Order: sequence, then structure tokens, then C-alpha cells
Amino acid sequence: MSLQQTDQESASFATKPRVALADMEAAIKKRYDVRGYEAVGFTEDDPGDEPSLGVLSICILVMRNGFTIIGKSAPASPENFNAEYGRKLAYEDAVRQLWPLMGFALRDKLAAA
Repeated sequence: MSLQQTDQESASFATKPRVALADMEAAIKKRYDVRGYEAVGFTEDDPGDEPSLGVLSICILVMRNGFTIIGKSAPASPENFNAEYGRKLAYEDAVRQLWPLMGFALRDKLAAA
């Protein structure tokens, strides 16, 4: 299920405050997408001695409050690698990690009220 589908399903029955996808996206200050070989200092021309780093997609989200989240994606078969799809899945992985953290922050705020 995509992030948008999850958000829409939640919105269809939620009647009280919740963390929406738009809230999370608004909390993101910067997004960095890199491949595994870049993360360890190699380049596309010199991907190092570990070919699996070439099919590892990494998404780093820097939040407005300075917190960072790292999402990742890699295919089981290197032949199935698609850079654009890898970036999408790595981003979704990062946001799915962010969701419970922002839920905790919202719950904390609601409990204090």
C-alpha cells in the first residue's frame, strides 16, 4: 500500500487529531537521495569493489527540527534495479519510520493539553 493510500484510508475514519502525510511532508526540510556507492565515497565511474552498493538506494530526510531519518531500498536481484523506483521506495521507507515518531509527538502534545 502506498503512503497516499494509507493516508487516505486513515482519513476516511479518523475523527480526532492525527498525523497526516501532509504533516510529515511539511516537517521535511531537505531530502537527499544517494546510491550506496556514493554513501561510502565512491562514484558511478568508480563504484568500488562491492557491486551491491550500486543497487542500494538511500534517502536521507532532514527534518525542520534537525532530526534525521534514513530510508533504504535494494532489490533481491540486482538485475531488477531501477534507480527511480529505488528512490521512491527508500523515501517511503523513511516516511514510514517518521510516522510513529510524529504520532508520539502528537500524543505527547495532546496529553499535555
